[in-house]
Amino acid sequence: MAKITKEDALKYHAEGRPGKVEVIPTKPHRTQRDLSLAYSPGVAFPCLEIEKNPDDVYKYTSKGNLVAVISNGTAVLGLGDIGADSGKPVMEGKGLLFKIFADIDVFDIEIETKDVDKFVETVKQIAVTFGGINLEDIKAPECFEVEERLKKELQIPIMHDDQHGTAIITAAGWINALEIAGKKKEEVKIVVNGAGASAIACTNLLVSIGAKKENIVMLDTKGVLRKDRKDQNKYKQLFATDRDIHTLSEAMEGADVFIGLSIKNVVSKEMVRSMAENPIVFAMANPDPEITYEDALDARPDVMMATGRSDYPNQVNNVLGFPFIFRGALDVRATCINEEMKIAAVYALAELAKEDVPEYVSDAYNVKNLIYGREYFIPKPLDFRLITTVAPAVAKAAMDSGVARKPITDWDAYKAELSRRLGHENQLLRGITLKAKLDPKRIVFPEGTNLKILKAANEVYHEGIAKPILLGDVEQIKQIIAENKFDLNDTPIIDPRGKHEEERRAQFAELIWQKRRRKGITKDEAYELTFDRNYFGIMMIETGEADAMVSGITSEYGAVMGPALKLIGPRPNYNRIAGMYIVVTKKGPYFFADTTVNLDPDWKTLTETALLSAETIRRFNIEPVIAMVSFSNFGSIKSSEHALGPARVRQATQYLHQHYPDLLVDGEMQANFALNKEMRKSKFPFSKIADHDVNTLIFSNLSSGNAAYKIMQEIGGAEVIGPILMGINKPIHVVPLECSVREVVHMTTIAAVDAQHADKQE
Repeated sequence: MAKITKEDALKYHAEGRPGKVEVIPTKPHRTQRDLSLAYSPGVAFPCLEIEKNPDDVYKYTSKGNLVAVISNGTAVLGLGDIGADSGKPVMEGKGLLFKIFADIDVFDIEIETKDVDKFVETVKQIAVTFGGINLEDIKAPECFEVEERLKKELQIPIMHDDQHGTAIITAAGWINALEIAGKKKEEVKIVVNGAGASAIACTNLLVSIGAKKENIVMLDTKGVLRKDRKDQNKYKQLFATDRDIHTLSEAMEGADVFIGLSIKNVVSKEMVRSMAENPIVFAMANPDPEITYEDALDARPDVMMATGRSDYPNQVNNVLGFPFIFRGALDVRATCINEEMKIAAVYALAELAKEDVPEYVSDAYNVKNLIYGREYFIPKPLDFRLITTVAPAVAKAAMDSGVARKPITDWDAYKAELSRRLGHENQLLRGITLKAKLDPKRIVFPEGTNLKILKAANEVYHEGIAKPILLGDVEQIKQIIAENKFDLNDTPIIDPRGKHEEERRAQFAELIWQKRRRKGITKDEAYELTFDRNYFGIMMIETGEADAMVSGITSEYGAVMGPALKLIGPRPNYNRIAGMYIVVTKKGPYFFADTTVNLDPDWKTLTETALLSAETIRRFNIEPVIAMVSFSNFGSIKSSEHALGPARVRQATQYLHQHYPDLLVDGEMQANFALNKEMRKSKFPFSKIADHDVNTLIFSNLSSGNAAYKIMQEIGGAEVIGPILMGINKPIHVVPLECSVREVVHMTTIAAVDAQHADKQE
C-alpha cells in the first residue's frame, strides 16, 4: 500500500474546492425560462401534484436517489469520539463512495448530540427529505438503540453501516472460507474478539446463516463474556457463555474461526498454532490487524486470512456492500433493510468471488491472476460486477419479503440500467457482445504465448463470444494455461514453426506466391513468410480455417497491417481502408475516424472513410450521424493559404450529399459545433444534421483524429475501443501494443461480429 502522508491527505482535502463533494444541477439552467421552470412560478405545479399524491415526490424530486449519511462523531473510524464536525471528512468520503460505486446522491449530516432521544428525534424530523438513511460512526451501545427506534418509526431503508456493512462482507467471506476448508457452519467453533457494534452485528448475522450460538465465544476488553459477569449490557449478554473459558488464549485452543474487531497485536503466533486444522482468521482491526498476515502464515501455512487492509488478500471492505445494498433498496422503494435483504447480499458476494475475475481487477491490485481459493475468497472493491450482482439480489429479497413498494419486472433491463449508471458498459458494448454470442466465430490469435492474450481467450471462450485458435509454441502455451488454471482444453493450439505443420506451410506458401508473384516475391520467400505467425494467421482466414484474426499486443502496427494489406487488401468497391476508434462516454458512444491509417487524405479518401464508418456503425444497430470536422465552419475560411483542409472536407461532403442523400452527414464544421446540437441549430439551421445528435466525427487528417481520441481518453476519462480496421476484405484487427486484456476482449468481440457480417456477404 502506498504511504499516505499527513501533508498529502490535507492537501487532497483542501486544494481547489474544499472537501470532496458538491451539488450539481441535473436540469438545464442557462436561460430565464429554465430558471422559471426550476423555481417560481413553474415549481408550484409539481408541489401541487405531490400534495395530491405524496408518492409523486419520487417522480418529481431526487428523493428516490438521495441518501443521508448521518453521524454524531462518537466512533469515527479508528479515531474514537472526536466530535461531529471532526467526523465530517469521513461522512463526505462516504458520500463520495456512494456516488462513484452506485450513483447514489448523498447529503452528509452531522448532529451535535450524544443524547439518543435528541438524535433520534432530529433524524425523524428530517427523514422526509431522503429515500434512505445510512447511520455512521455512532458508538455502541447507543448505535443499537438509535437504529432500532428509527427502523420502527420510519418507512425508508435505514442501516448502520458500521454494524451491518462489516457483518455482510465478513459473512460472505466466512461462507467461502468454510467451503474451501471443508468445514460446516453449524459445527465450527468461533472466537470473536471485540464486543462493539461491528462484532455483535457480525456474530448475529453468522448465527442467522447457520452458526450455532453455543459454539461462539466473545470477548471484550475485560475478557470472555460470561454469564457470571455483572458488567455486560443486554447486547453482550446474548453471547455470554457458562463454559470455563476466561482468556483469549484459552478460547483460541481448537477454534476453527477467529473474528477480530478489536485492536492490533492481541493474537500471537502461539494462539494461531493452537487452532484447529485449516484455521480461518479474520483479523480486521484497522489499520493494523490483531495479527499480521505474515505472522499468521508463518505460524500456520494452512491458515485462511482476511484483514481490513487492501495490501493483503481478502480485504473486508464495507464498500463491497453498502452502495449496492442501498441501490437495490432504493430501486424497489423498500420500506426498510431487513434481515432477508442483508442475507441476500451475503450470498451474492460469496457467489461473485467464485466467478472468473476480469483482468482489470487483477491489474488494479497488481496480482497476476486471481483465482477462487485461499488467497481470494472475498471479491475486490474495484470489481464493476458488484453493482449488477448485489443490488439485484437485495432488490429481489425486498420483493420476496414484502417490503418493496415498486417491484422490478424486467431484470435484464434493470441490470442494464445499473451498468449505465456507472458508464463502465453501455448499450453499444452490450449489443455487440450479444450479437457475437449468437454465432461465435473462430478467432485466431497469432500471439498465443502472451499471458494477456490467453486471459482474453479464456474470457471470450467462457462467455461464448468466440472460439479461440492459439498460435505459438504448443508446450509453452500449455504450460501458461496450466499455471494460470485457464480452462482452454478444447482450444486448438498450432505452432506455425512446428514440424507437423509442413503440409499447411507448403499450402500457404503457394497461395502467398500466387498473390505476390507479380510483386517480386519468390516461392522460397513465400515459404519463409509462413513461419511468421501473422502471415500464418492471415492465411488461415484466407483458407477458411479461421473466421477472423486479432493481433498486435507484442507487434508494431505495421507488422500486422503490412501482411494484411499485401495478402488481403481492400474490399471490392473500395480503394482504401481506414481506422476507427469507438470512444465510450457516459453520454453514449462516439465514433472517430480516421485515427490510424490515412495520414493526409484527399477528398475521395475522406468520402470512403465516411462510408466505411457508416457501414460499420450500422452493424452495431446504431444509425450514424456524421460530422465532417475541420477548423472552419461551412466555408468560413476563405484564404487559399488555408483552403486545402477545409476545401477537401467540403468537397467530400458535397459528394456524399449528391450520391448518398439518405446519409446523415454534413460539414465542414468545427468540433464544438459538431458536438453541441443547440449551438449548431442556432448558427447553422440549414445544416442537414441540425436536429440530430452527432455520434460520428470524420477528421480531415490523421494527426487531428489521433490526437482527438487520445485527448478524450486521457482528459475526458473515456474508454476507447479500437482501432477497428474498416474496408479490409477479411476480418483482421490490430490491438494497440501492450494493451489491456479488456481491450483485447472488446476487439475480439468486434472481430466476431465482423466475421458474422462477412458470412452474410458471401
